[in-house]
Amino acid sequence: MTSAELLTDAFDRIREEVHAAAAGLPADLLAFRADPDANSIAWLLWHLTRVQDDHVADVAGTPQRWTSDGWAERFALPLDPSDTGFGHDRDDVAAVRVDSADLLTGYHDSVHAMAVGYVGGITDADLPAVVDNAWDPPVTLGVRLVSVISDCLQHTGQAAFVRGLAERA
Repeated sequence: MTSAELLTDAFDRIREEVHAAAAGLPADLLAFRADPDANSIAWLLWHLTRVQDDHVADVAGTPQRWTSDGWAERFALPLDPSDTGFGHDRDDVAAVRVDSADLLTGYHDSVHAMAVGYVGGITDADLPAVVDNAWDPPVTLGVRLVSVISDCLQHTGQAAFVRGLAERA
């Protein structure tokens, strides 16, 4: 298995879990929060997709799908278009509401296509390239992609858990 195949498989798994967490949920369950400070399913799936979009577009040198493909307008959230959800408080989380799971999965599918299109061309020789000097040690492409994958898988697991709570509430 090549690095490209491994990374593609990881991003494919994220997509599968996003779809599983959102499938068939109405707006009220997508907005369910276990308590006022908890994240909703909609927020978790939006946030993980925004981070994947932001980080992969950055290393790929392409525009983010959020703005370039009109997803920001379709979601119509009361947030700055550059917002990815980092540092959100309870009010910011509450502001991420959607009418349909299809909106979340549609945006994710668009970002997924961009991500697998990019990682499908990566070789082992690409992974040690430094992509962010703001950290000590500097962040390499391999570390950035693993970080995105890890973050996305954590949030899909959280969304699945919240879905279970919402369906039992």
